[in-house]
Amino acid sequence: MDDTKNKTDINSAVSENKMKKTRLLMFCFSLVIIGVFLFSAKVQTDPVSEVLLDKSAKHVGVQYPHNLGFYGKDIKIAVIDTGVDSGHPDLSDKIIGGYDFIENDITAQDTNGHGTEVAGIIAANGKMRGVAPEAKILAYRVSDTGNSVSSDLIVKAIQKAIEDDVDIINLSLGVNRTNDKIEDAINDAVEKGIVVVAAAGNSGPDLRTIGSPGKDPHAITVGATYNNITASLVATLDIDGKRFQVLPMVGIVPLSESLTSEIVFGKYGKESDLAGLDVKDKILLVERGSDIKDELLYFSVKEKNAANAGARAIIVYNNEPGIFLGDLNNKLEGPEYKPRIPAVSMSKEDGHALLSILQNKTTGTINTFYHPDFVSFFSSRGPVSPFYIKPDLVAPGVFVNTTSIQGRYNLTSGTSFAAPHVSGAAAILLEKNPGLSPSQVKAIIISTADPVSDTFGTLFPQEISGVGRLNITRAFDANLAISPSFAIFDLSPFTKSQTLQFKLETINGTRAQPQIEITPASSAVKFDHWIDGTTLFVKAELTEQKTGQYQGSIVISDKVVQRIPILLRISDGAIEVFENDGMLDFKIDSEEKWSYAKISLYNDDGRLVDSISLTPTKDQSITVGTPGKYWVQAELKTENGTASVYNTITVQSANRQTLDIGIPYQPLIILGGIGAIIVLVGLLIRRK
Repeated sequence: MDDTKNKTDINSAVSENKMKKTRLLMFCFSLVIIGVFLFSAKVQTDPVSEVLLDKSAKHVGVQYPHNLGFYGKDIKIAVIDTGVDSGHPDLSDKIIGGYDFIENDITAQDTNGHGTEVAGIIAANGKMRGVAPEAKILAYRVSDTGNSVSSDLIVKAIQKAIEDDVDIINLSLGVNRTNDKIEDAINDAVEKGIVVVAAAGNSGPDLRTIGSPGKDPHAITVGATYNNITASLVATLDIDGKRFQVLPMVGIVPLSESLTSEIVFGKYGKESDLAGLDVKDKILLVERGSDIKDELLYFSVKEKNAANAGARAIIVYNNEPGIFLGDLNNKLEGPEYKPRIPAVSMSKEDGHALLSILQNKTTGTINTFYHPDFVSFFSSRGPVSPFYIKPDLVAPGVFVNTTSIQGRYNLTSGTSFAAPHVSGAAAILLEKNPGLSPSQVKAIIISTADPVSDTFGTLFPQEISGVGRLNITRAFDANLAISPSFAIFDLSPFTKSQTLQFKLETINGTRAQPQIEITPASSAVKFDHWIDGTTLFVKAELTEQKTGQYQGSIVISDKVVQRIPILLRISDGAIEVFENDGMLDFKIDSEEKWSYAKISLYNDDGRLVDSISLTPTKDQSITVGTPGKYWVQAELKTENGTASVYNTITVQSANRQTLDIGIPYQPLIILGGIGAIIVLVGLLIRRK
């Protein structure tokens, strides 16, 4: 072999790579000159509520560590929000730093109230006490109105919080979409040892409504439950064994027992609609709104008309797609008005379905009852990715009493106020164990949450509640940090078994010897497990082909009970991945004939790396520039429609034809060419 020739080839390759990097930099610089697209982010808008006393901190078990003397002492928490009212008597000695990105000074004074409400839940210490009353707050003001904020300011605030060496960042704000800038900043913070807590958002009850920062896999994403107060009402409607989703209207009184009656339709619930209709002792179904344009027909009017006609309850279905929360209190009614019968709301779709069966004599059963752990209708839902579970958990976010501006207090609702409960919990854990990493704090808080159920006693799906509702008592006593914090199995006739590994880290340094119990996600799968040193192995084996998605849990009992959620996917196909020096090739296995497949590759931050298309006669590869774990999704077009299959691969080394900046070789040539053209055009314009 000619060594001189090898050196020449190496020098030539290095020179060529440098030229390509230069071209890429010129292209990027040109894009900056052309302009910058600014994103707008919304501070979570919170439903207005007027109710009773706050008991949220006690409901999540904060008394236990408080009684032992743990209050989050001197843990520094960044509140990135509308600022904090430093003059509030419960917060006056809490603020030790921060920055106002609106006024560009060091006094992040809150003129809106949102940030002060968040800070009070975390660290108020006066007439009201927060979850971690001895923690310190650094206030970063990124919005003055509470309605919107530039994502650039959120990023700057996170970077400043990192610079200020905070321990925890609370983000009760966000956007209803993915924002890579925000997520990059979050990942940087976590890498530097900072716990990041994010509100899930208030765009429920629709699925796939969590955006940045809650979407980030490294943040602790928090949805909202009701609260430990008498106003935490939930309603159910059963008809012939079928369950309909209904919401109790604000202002009703809970029933002492179930109400069962025939259901009749009363159009819009006007007096004229009910004239001549036998409503007595029946449940009245009406449509929201009116048949007269621009007529305001309040829910209270519908309720009064129904009660006057002798109805036992009223159901109002929406006049547009989706469900809604009705409020019987309004400016039309005086303080003397008290609803006489239960009033609940339902979606337009369910209303029409119910209408279609009323031709026959139809009987329904309504229940209204107290349910503090019911997930709020406004709490944003997942999933955000096929490869990890969001939200991570839920916490009280409805009717929370907290501090407000001008020395006042306020009852408020929103996931914005669920998140600071978790930030306070993280502060208590860090006071007890200062050496915990962000991933360990996250693992402990998530795995010790209490499972929560819907109105029928069925566990909420993971995409609604994550693992469950925050339990600070169990988190405080936990000795295990288990990672990863979820288990996703993908099985098929081509992949009949899969084994996942979980790291068991003990806080006190002893060897873990927990008891393991696996709640089956499906009867079609047999689970096995064993522990080797500090690693838990869980094996899922397919025993019957039952295509679908199933949920279960791994229950790990050491000092306390901890749970790892299981998501099990059984499909009719699989995707095999073959890796050679950073070059990935793919093979589709399917019981159904397929004609097209879109392959998408994601890194473990959930970012799309590349996507390609395959056919049964056409192959294509993806090159990877950075070693690490990658997720693969294949969307197949089959004879019977579309299907998705998944895989995970660990790439040991980068492809040599990929530059160290992580951009594949061929796209780089294209980008370099575009950059050169832009520069050439710029020079020609300059000459003119």
